[in-house]
Amino acid sequence: MIFPKIKILKSHGRQAIPDLDTVELTSEFRGRPVLTATDDLSDVERAAEICPTQALSAHPFTLDLGRCIFCGECARCAARNIRFTNDYRLSSPTREGLVMRPGMERVEFDMKQVRPEIRSYFSEALELREVSAGGEGSVEMELGATGNVNFDFGRFGVGFTASPRHADGVVVSGPVTRNMAEALQICYDSVAEPKILIACGTEACSGGLFSESKAIDRSFFEHHHVDLWMPGTPTHPMVFIDGIRTMLGKKQRQ
Repeated sequence: MIFPKIKILKSHGRQAIPDLDTVELTSEFRGRPVLTATDDLSDVERAAEICPTQALSAHPFTLDLGRCIFCGECARCAARNIRFTNDYRLSSPTREGLVMRPGMERVEFDMKQVRPEIRSYFSEALELREVSAGGEGSVEMELGATGNVNFDFGRFGVGFTASPRHADGVVVSGPVTRNMAEALQICYDSVAEPKILIACGTEACSGGLFSESKAIDRSFFEHHHVDLWMPGTPTHPMVFIDGIRTMLGKKQRQ
C-alpha cells in the first residue's frame, strides 16, 4: 500500500521553495508598475477616468498602490506610460511609500520608519492574529498559503495564532466594516505591548472598491500606527513574506 504513495510523492517532486529571498514569479503576475512620463499624457488621463478606485492620477502622474486593485486596465489604456512588472516587493512601512511616480525603480522600504523594538523583540519569532474586517476572503486565503508546503513561512518563526493573547501583532484584511470595527479594536487591545499592526491588501490600505461605502468605518487606522502597508487584491504570499522579512531586518530591498 505504501508504494503507490511513494510513487505519487516522487511525481510531485520537490514542492518546497528552498530560498524565499530569490523567488521569481511568473511574468503573468501583475506586480510593481513602471511609470514613464511623456509629453502627451492624454492616454493616462483617459485611464485615470476609468480607474475604479481613483488610484491613478495624470496631474501629477502617480499610481497609488494602496488604492490600486491591479486590474491592469490602465496599462492597456496607456501602454506607453504604464507597465506592470512581476516584482512582488511592494510593501512599505509608510502609506506614502506606496505611491509610485515616474522614474521609481522599486518600492522603497525606509528602514528608519521601522520602530527599533520590532527587530529587537520579533526578529527570531513572530506570531500574528489575522482579522478579516469585512474582507471577501481572497487575502485571507493567500495569508493561509504562506504556511503551506510551497512557502513554509513557519521555518522562519513566523506564523498565525487563533488568540490575540498569544499574538505579537494584528494583520488586518478587508476595508473594516462598521460591524467589524469594534471587534477589531477589541482584538487589538488584547495583544500585549509592544505589538505590530499590519494592513494587508488594498481594501485594508484604503478601503479599495468600498472606500466610499456608508458601511465602512476606518477610524481604527486614524488612532493606531500601522507598521507595514501591503497592497494587493489579493496580496500574494510573496508580498507578505518579503514585507515581513524586510521589516524584521532579515533582508534588504534590492
